Parts: sequence; C-alpha cells; structure tokens
Amino acid sequence: MLFLFRRRGQVWIETVIYTLIGLALMGLVLAILTPKIKDFRDRAVIEQSIDSLNVIDSKINEILDAPGNKRKIELTIDKGKFAINATKDTIYFVIDDSSTRYSEPNVSLEIGRINVTTMKTGEKYSVTLEANYLYNITFDGVDSSEINAFSPTSLPYKFFVENKGIVNSNVWIDITEGS
Repeated sequence: MLFLFRRRGQVWIETVIYTLIGLALMGLVLAILTPKIKDFRDRAVIEQSIDSLNVIDSKINEILDAPGNKRKIELTIDKGKFAINATKDTIYFVIDDSSTRYSEPNVSLEIGRINVTTMKTGEKYSVTLEANYLYNITFDGVDSSEINAFSPTSLPYKFFVENKGIVNSNVWIDITEGS
C-alpha cells in the first residue's frame, strides 16, 4: 500500500517538472522570436510609409497637367509622424524608436524620388523618408515656416492636393487637410 502512494507522488512530481520544462522552452522561444517580430513589424511600417509617399507623389504628378486639378489622398499612419515642410518644399515621414536598421546609418539612400536616411539613436534607429519637390508646396495656402506634423491615428487622414497654377515661374501645389 505504501508503494502505491509513492508511485502516485512520483507521477505528480514528473508532471510538474515536465510542465516547468515546457514553460521554460516556450519562454526561450519567445525571447528569441520577439525581437525578430518587432524587426519585421517596423520594416513593414517603413515599407508602408514609402508606399504612402509614392502615392502622394503620384497624385502630385497627376495634378501638374492643369491649374485647378485636385486629388484626394487618404493616409493611414501606424507609427511615426507625417510632416509637410512648406519652406523646404518637402513631404516626409519620421519613424523614431525603430528596431530596424533600414539602411546604412547616416547615409542617404534613394528609392525612386524618396530619400531614406537611418540614424542610430542609442539602441534604436530613427528612419526619415523624405520627398523633395521643385514646386512650391504649401499647406492650407500658406507657405509658412511652421512644420505641419500629423501623428498616428486609427482613422486615416484625408488630404487634398491641388494645382493652384504658376506663381513666380514656379508651380504652386497646395495641400489641405479635409474631411
């Protein structure tokens, strides 16, 4: 009878040990895979931002044909910020706190019309995606030195790009936020 009680206790001890080994293995796998998952997620956000800048660029090219042309752009921002710098005629994304080194740090990489620059900030990276234009880019009709920045939201932003004509021998492209 005493032998049966010892046998039953041994089964419980083995069960606890096997459970602990299983949990330790799952924790080890998660510890190894979590950085890779973050890396893939950040890389996907950067690729999506490049695609968004390409869409904006194609809409700007569509309206160049004639003054008064206007196009709507819906822009979803998952991470980072989208900004319009009217004084430098630049549209760009900045993705801070990225675990992905998208390009060589401090070296500008051109992907079509977009310049990609990765900067190392501590353990993380800051990736800037920038499209420069030879046109006069304004926001809400104003060519101000204020940088118009937009943060991530769950709903897409709606922008309108419009060809306002030629001013001082330069094409005037106005970007407005709409609803």
